[in-house]
Amino acid sequence: MKIHNPFRTALLATLGVGLGLLLIGSIQNLQTILLYVGTALFLSLGLDPLVGWLERRKLPRWAAVLITILAVLAAFAGIILIVVPVIVQQIGQLVAAIQKMIEDGSWNPVEDLRDWMTAQFPLLKVDDVFESVQEWLNSLDYGAIGSEIGGSIIAIGGALLSGLAGAFIVLILTIYFTASTPSLKRAAYQLVPASKRARFMDLGEQITDSVGYYVMGQVSLGVINGVLSAIFLSIIGAPFPAVLAVIAFFFSLIPLVGTLTGSTIIVLICLGLADSPVTALIAAIYYLVYMQIEAYVISPRIMGRAVAVPGAVVVIAALAGGSLLGLLGALVAIPVAASILIIFRQVVIPRQNER
Repeated sequence: MKIHNPFRTALLATLGVGLGLLLIGSIQNLQTILLYVGTALFLSLGLDPLVGWLERRKLPRWAAVLITILAVLAAFAGIILIVVPVIVQQIGQLVAAIQKMIEDGSWNPVEDLRDWMTAQFPLLKVDDVFESVQEWLNSLDYGAIGSEIGGSIIAIGGALLSGLAGAFIVLILTIYFTASTPSLKRAAYQLVPASKRARFMDLGEQITDSVGYYVMGQVSLGVINGVLSAIFLSIIGAPFPAVLAVIAFFFSLIPLVGTLTGSTIIVLICLGLADSPVTALIAAIYYLVYMQIEAYVISPRIMGRAVAVPGAVVVIAALAGGSLLGLLGALVAIPVAASILIIFRQVVIPRQNER
């Protein structure tokens, strides 16, 4: 191919590359904002079926949105009110026990460690080991260590504040998107040519309904697992059943491996903190049975209205989403894969069959 004006061609190519680099840099700089917007859209689509159900009960849109948001906030506030007092109580008991042992003089960890090492390792020169440790401690620069610890505390505090600010932003965006979902859909549909608008609207409604039913179904599975865990763990006398039930709820929100991971953590906690290992064994048997019931009975009934995604696609989507966006990516990846399957089945395959 003959190039008539090399300078203009090179200039246009350079401008194109520069524009692409500028676009990539802008996306990287705005990735936090885009993550907030994507999370809010995902949550709003998940709440839309509940809002639609309330609207079908003759409630206006604003009232349905208000009731839905208040119900979600009340649920999370209830979880926090359940977990935080238990954690504060247990920490207070631990601190009080340690303080009592120190005041009584019955707890001397250094001497206890020295006696244990002397009994377990009779050939070891324990006094020389402690002297070496003491010399090493004396050689440390506590000023530098203190500054590093202070910097770490400041960084952790900044991360917590940033997380709270991000959660507040996502909450505001979720409320806005949930309230204005119909108008946002209409605005998006107007961008499509009139000849293809009806088909585009049909696909759009299927995709948004699929995402919404998936989110609601996953939350329903988490609620079922959390409630049943709270009841069963209280019956068998497991330690901190309310906290363990919250763990079961949140891990059930993670697709594919969430229930298994949460159940493993709960069994390990029961094994380490329960009065008897029999409690952990009973909990392990219960969760093995529950996972089978969830996989073959509960999940198919709850997820029946969402788009069925093959198992291999679920694994690949969850791994890819987790690698790109962490936990949120793993949560969003499956409904995104379901949306792609809808387009593939209803658009790509029919076009191929027409040729």
